[in-house]
Amino acid sequence: GGRGIGPAAGGLSAGASDMSGWLLLGLPGLAVFAPGEALWVGAGLALGTWCNWRFIARPLRSKTAALGVMTIPGFFGANFGSQGRAVQILAALSIVVFFTLYAAAGFVASGKLFATAFAVPYDLAVVVGALLIAGYTLSGGFLAVVWTDAMQALLMLVALAGVVVASTVIGGAPDVRTIFSNDSVSAVAVVSALAWGLGYMGQPHILTRFMALGSVEATDSGRRIGVSWTIVCLILAITVGIAGSGLDGVQEDPERVFLLAIEHHFPGFIAGICLAAVLAAIMSTADSQLLVTASALAEDLLPAEFHGQTDYQRIRNGRVAVLCVCALAVALALVPHTGVFELVAFAWAGFGATVGPALIIALYRDDATAEGALAGFIAGGAVVFTWGYLPSDGYGIYSLLPAFFIASGVNLGINHWVSRRQEKGRSDR
Repeated sequence: GGRGIGPAAGGLSAGASDMSGWLLLGLPGLAVFAPGEALWVGAGLALGTWCNWRFIARPLRSKTAALGVMTIPGFFGANFGSQGRAVQILAALSIVVFFTLYAAAGFVASGKLFATAFAVPYDLAVVVGALLIAGYTLSGGFLAVVWTDAMQALLMLVALAGVVVASTVIGGAPDVRTIFSNDSVSAVAVVSALAWGLGYMGQPHILTRFMALGSVEATDSGRRIGVSWTIVCLILAITVGIAGSGLDGVQEDPERVFLLAIEHHFPGFIAGICLAAVLAAIMSTADSQLLVTASALAEDLLPAEFHGQTDYQRIRNGRVAVLCVCALAVALALVPHTGVFELVAFAWAGFGATVGPALIIALYRDDATAEGALAGFIAGGAVVFTWGYLPSDGYGIYSLLPAFFIASGVNLGINHWVSRRQEKGRSDR
């Protein structure tokens, strides 16, 4: 985007691309049957959003501009010099794998939206939603995505506020004390919920907003806008789930509580606008994910001899990449009983445990090495993929928590070993 995005557009775009349909479907659905856990998840996300803006945005904007890179994998490649190509490839592969899962969550959400709004079969709704999102993404570039994200963020905020007001005025304010007295949250659940905040430092679709800001100083204003929007929307989304838990049909599919509340409380015209907010949430994340994935495929994974091709060829390759990712994501979304929350949780953990630790260490440690980043990527990804096979589904602990710290420890340990080896080599000479 020419690194010219203003703080308001950057803050709102970062928030909208972060939350996706998960904000309007997944989180309210969690609040229906586990309001206490939903509150802790919201607290973790709010804290993670603030930490991401406070500790990552400024150094990332500064370093990526100095290196002249436009992608997160490209940053790793340039930061580690001649040894950075392997890290760049591994980071790009992580983006392709986890964003395909993340995009599938968006298509599941769009399928539920269209199935509810137009009474069509879910499979058809998924395909229609995917075609709409793919066509929208292919028709615009990064600047178009940022500005539409900002407008979609405002629409999501208005729709959430409207549903909360209608639910509490028409349906009556829920008895919060009764709800939470019957919802005991274990210490393990609290820690796992807060661990969601660790994932922010590894989300490429959010990090690219930091890279695109007009100046390093713009990160401060962007933080105030983006964090405020996130906190308000999280509170409203959890309230929607709690207030709408008694609606007909919610127990069958809790993730439809926002949609059912709209149908129950609003006449057709207003309901249509609120339903459009769900599509706005889905599209504001899906378009960002597809663009980042396309850039990873076309810019970071293609061999070096393809980098000198014409702009037309690069755009064509990027569009082909978008369509390939869409096809894979649709296939995943069509699997029966696929849930938005589960897909987002897995993809979020994957990014948080691979890209996150490597990025933090690269930004803040002068002794960061390509060997450490590679080892951390592999360790974090391995834990995320295997944690659920442990007893009691990983002892009830969200995989991001152990994966993040194991990846960080491995990365730092390898860096220390490389430094010691280099010192020994110099002393021997």
